Amino acid sequence: MNIQTHNQFKLNEQNGPRLSFFDSTSSTTAHLFILEEKVIRVLFEQKDGLEVANTWSIAPGLDDVPYTGRDRMSVANFSCPSYAFTELDNTYELSTNYLKAVIQKEGFRITWYRQENSEWVWFAEDRQTQAYNFNGELGEGVKHYLKREIHESYYGLGERTGALNRHHGRYSSVTIDAMGYDAEHSDPLYKHIPFYVTRNPNTTFSYGLFYDNLAPGYFDLGRELDNYHGLYRYFEAEAGDLDYYMIAGPTMRNVVQTYTWMTGNTAMPPKWSIGYSGSTMSYTDSDNAQEQLYEFINQCERNDILCDSFQLSSGYTSIGDGRYVFHWNKDKFPDAKKLTNDFKQKGLRFAANIKPALLESHPQYADLEQKNYFIQNNKGEVETAQFWDGGGAYIDFTNEEAYGWWKDQVKKQLLDYGIASTWNDNNEFEIWSRDAKVNGFGSALSFQTIRALHPLLMMKASFEAQMEHSKDERPFLISRSGAPGMHRYVQTWSGDNRTEWKTIRFNNKTGLSLSLSGIYSFGHDVGGFAGPKPDEELFIRWVQNGIFHPRFTIHSWNEDETVNEPWMYPNATPAIRELIKLRSKLLPYWYSAFYKARSIHEPILKPTFFDFENDQKTWEENDDFLVGDAFLVASVVEPGVAKRQVYAPKHESGWFDFYTGNHIEGGTTTTLPAPYDQTPLLVKAGSIIPVNEAERSFLTKDQDLRGFLLFPGRKAGLLSSYTLYEDDGESSNWQNKHALVSLKMETTEDTIYVTTEIKEQGFSLPYNKATFRIIPNDSRRLLVNGKEVSSNNLGRMI
Repeated sequence: MNIQTHNQFKLNEQNGPRLSFFDSTSSTTAHLFILEEKVIRVLFEQKDGLEVANTWSIAPGLDDVPYTGRDRMSVANFSCPSYAFTELDNTYELSTNYLKAVIQKEGFRITWYRQENSEWVWFAEDRQTQAYNFNGELGEGVKHYLKREIHESYYGLGERTGALNRHHGRYSSVTIDAMGYDAEHSDPLYKHIPFYVTRNPNTTFSYGLFYDNLAPGYFDLGRELDNYHGLYRYFEAEAGDLDYYMIAGPTMRNVVQTYTWMTGNTAMPPKWSIGYSGSTMSYTDSDNAQEQLYEFINQCERNDILCDSFQLSSGYTSIGDGRYVFHWNKDKFPDAKKLTNDFKQKGLRFAANIKPALLESHPQYADLEQKNYFIQNNKGEVETAQFWDGGGAYIDFTNEEAYGWWKDQVKKQLLDYGIASTWNDNNEFEIWSRDAKVNGFGSALSFQTIRALHPLLMMKASFEAQMEHSKDERPFLISRSGAPGMHRYVQTWSGDNRTEWKTIRFNNKTGLSLSLSGIYSFGHDVGGFAGPKPDEELFIRWVQNGIFHPRFTIHSWNEDETVNEPWMYPNATPAIRELIKLRSKLLPYWYSAFYKARSIHEPILKPTFFDFENDQKTWEENDDFLVGDAFLVASVVEPGVAKRQVYAPKHESGWFDFYTGNHIEGGTTTTLPAPYDQTPLLVKAGSIIPVNEAERSFLTKDQDLRGFLLFPGRKAGLLSSYTLYEDDGESSNWQNKHALVSLKMETTEDTIYVTTEIKEQGFSLPYNKATFRIIPNDSRRLLVNGKEVSSNNLGRMI
């Protein structure tokens, strides 16, 4: 059924922030929700009602939603502002103080306007020849068509390969196990994030579209061209409801932060999760796995490599050649509890790999089959699928009893053993039968309709198990697959990438695309996971890049059965040691960036245009990215170079080379040296960077002495500020027990003034002194809280 010009929508109901319009020809109801001044939602309901009555994606400013989801009609936690509504002869007009929708009665095609200088300015509209299709090309599913402008740019869609600008691409919105993917070309990958941002470079205006639909689908952003319809783009889903949110900017930052807030709060991680995490398939696949893990710790000590966690690959669950979730191979791991305790004594936590499918030969398979805990076919039998080592069946997480079973297994088979974190892996739920069914919380549903919900419920179950098992400890989880809302529970990574030079370059863009899609805590397998082992130069450059990601993990499954380890190339080990120590030194900066991601929905990694939208050069495709407020990282992404050119975005006070303190004017291109032990790095002038000044070594890595690196602007009259977040690093009640240290820095011609203010909320700072260091060459006096100190003073009271 296509909604075209013969369909007449009449106002049926006006209920507070919701207006409903009914078309008798198609028996379709169109609902509009006025949620925020810059957010309006459009939902179509067919004559048989909504296919999926609840949502698990929308959690405005919340940490979570109920297991059974949030009522799709709910407007709770939205401000629902006042609005104006007018009916004209052929249209309806609906407006807040900022956003206006003009809706044609025929076909319900919408034209969108924004308020600028007291005038309504057009910025988007539905395709006029046909806006909606509720039968799809295959007689099912939904489509939404919009007009496309040739000069527009499109960003987001979650985890994607290739360039950041998605214009002219067609992208699959489905989750698969894309091991060894090409970081420039492969599609799809592991995540389902149906959200993207449109930017008009002529007006510098941005807006977002989020489609709250969990079924497989597609985004065509200009690859398809049909002369009958002009330029257009569209979203298509194979099943489910057409339910989308228009999020008006005006800036890219506004859109991304609003969307992230709307889908929930980013999980605040424990401090230990920010350090280097070791991992490899090889250790746990070996017959002497426990010995190899002890040898890993010995090598960390021997080579003085700071490491805070280790990701236990699935080999610990093996029986023969198969992998059996929640089963310990006690030949490989004769004393797993002692192993986890010994690692913790050395300051390393384990994250154990778990998979949501059971092989048919699994010891518990028959019991779970009898209890109907697996996803089923339309005959009520287990829906079997290819999974790793053979045929298997996926847990149905919409079955409350199966959900509870999973939580119990996480507690008994992992957490009771001393495992600190769950690594939710291979959770793409690759079931391809259109007849597969799920329990649906007591009301059977097609699996395909809510396919992307299953990885979300898997990580939610694991999250709850960790919370219930250790109520006082902050949970930390990892997941490979996911959907909108996954950031409420887990950290993620870009999956099983291939070892080649271009992967560094394009994984950077994949990560930035995640940032622009509300997923802030991520990283990539450093060194490459699949394919040949990295050569020495490639490995070093990958580590240089990896230490500036929220997740820093060296992981591998090399074709020649070698292992990517910090000491794999003896000549490179000193450089890698120093790079990892730099990351550790910057831990207070990272931790505060995570707090900012949580509290104000600010991305941690950002494309350069995110903070410098008015600098047109930052919109050109490049290989740089921002980390927090201060850093611009210029990764080396090609072999045989000793220098790196980098564009310093326009900033009044300019930039500094992090290592030399040399000043670079904003809006210019400079060349930075790129030795093996330094990531080419710029710091924005005016930055205040908190650091751990304690001597860094494996044996003393838990020591903490606070310091601040100051990068004052060279001109007089410049004011900058920074807020440092502090807590104990692991408690679950961190929101009620933390401290904020606010610093301000002001410059005159002869003096740099720094003032501090401490707000302790249930948490006392473990220090009352800090080091202040001016990094650039600067002859001005330094006054901290009114007292003059030398640049390297080690006793300054704060």
